Amino acid sequence: MALDTTSTRLRRTLAPALIALGLAVAAAPAAAATDAASAALGQANGEALAKVNDYFNGIRTMAGDFVQFGPTGERTEGTFVIARPGRVRFEYDAPSKLDIVADGKSVVVRDRRRNTQDVWPLSKTPLRFLLADQIDLIRDAKVTDVSMDGDLMQVTIQESTVFGDGRLTLTFDANTTELKQWTVTDAQGLDTTVAVYNLKTGVKADPKLFEVDYLQSIQRNR
Repeated sequence: MALDTTSTRLRRTLAPALIALGLAVAAAPAAAATDAASAALGQANGEALAKVNDYFNGIRTMAGDFVQFGPTGERTEGTFVIARPGRVRFEYDAPSKLDIVADGKSVVVRDRRRNTQDVWPLSKTPLRFLLADQIDLIRDAKVTDVSMDGDLMQVTIQESTVFGDGRLTLTFDANTTELKQWTVTDAQGLDTTVAVYNLKTGVKADPKLFEVDYLQSIQRNR
């Protein structure tokens, strides 16, 4: 059963990598291409990316709130929990009936209203950038730009997705390197932005939050 238009937009931005992090991505670029891209970014930008790597790699669990802005201005909110490596849960506030869960292997979009779910390999979504055991944006991502805007730093990643070519822009606090938001630009040039706030690190994450019922997907496909 197909999701409605709103659910489809939410699914395209967070599940097929998140959310960004929303978007399914191809495999990491070859080493030679990555080295060339790193050289083009320059030493200063390389140091900035190294700071971002250090920030993410120092965090094993994180929880907070998020607000998502869609291409036509629609707004949805909710809470999230991350437990690296591999696990995340996004819960959307009412009236949305969506949950997005990664269990370390897959990313699942659940529609509680219809009691359905869609499943993608975690390795094929942008969420892999946020949930990897060790994050290295220089080595593992096609970083095309690093820019500063006042107290904010933006890192742009270009990827090919199952929905077409897309762009992921991560925004950090330039001083603390704390993640502030990410924007997914799809093949049609439409932007979806997810801002995160009230962040807490080192939280206790209940493993049950990240459980996936694969049997539900099997039964639905029969």
